[in-house]
Amino acid sequence: MRHSNFKNRSYANRGMYLERILEMANTKYRNAGIADIQKLPTPVKIMKVTGSKVEGVRTKGHLVDYLGIYKGVSLIFDAKETKDTRFPLQNIENHQYNLLKSWSEKGAVAFLIVYFAKYDKYFYLPFASLKWAFERAEKGGRKSIAYEEFESCGQEIKSKDGYTLHYLEAI
Repeated sequence: MRHSNFKNRSYANRGMYLERILEMANTKYRNAGIADIQKLPTPVKIMKVTGSKVEGVRTKGHLVDYLGIYKGVSLIFDAKETKDTRFPLQNIENHQYNLLKSWSEKGAVAFLIVYFAKYDKYFYLPFASLKWAFERAEKGGRKSIAYEEFESCGQEIKSKDGYTLHYLEAI
């Protein structure tokens, strides 16, 4: 699933590839009756309406990228990409972390899917591991999660059985 044009993509469009492959997987999950997982739209503040023309700006949301249900359990997750050998915790907004934490505490499966472009690998990171990394940073420790930590605390996810990214296997 290599996508060599990664370096040519603008920063604004970096996450679009990951979103597309997740949407393909989510459609296949839904069509197979396995799960129903939806991408949440980016909030937009309408600035001006002229006839049928609407102008707006994207606003910071209070949500994450995806919500769904799988085997009777709620899922909530965010999808992120990094070109580095580590995942900076600053890539997670406080409101995203707090929402993942709140849902996790109430029984939902909360997690991240992180793509490491340098290694062309995707990882499922359970909320417990993300929480551990945030607490470490709050105590003055490392403010990122190293690739090697994803290998030990997360689970690599791949294409399988016709799924572009079969991430539900990690749950």
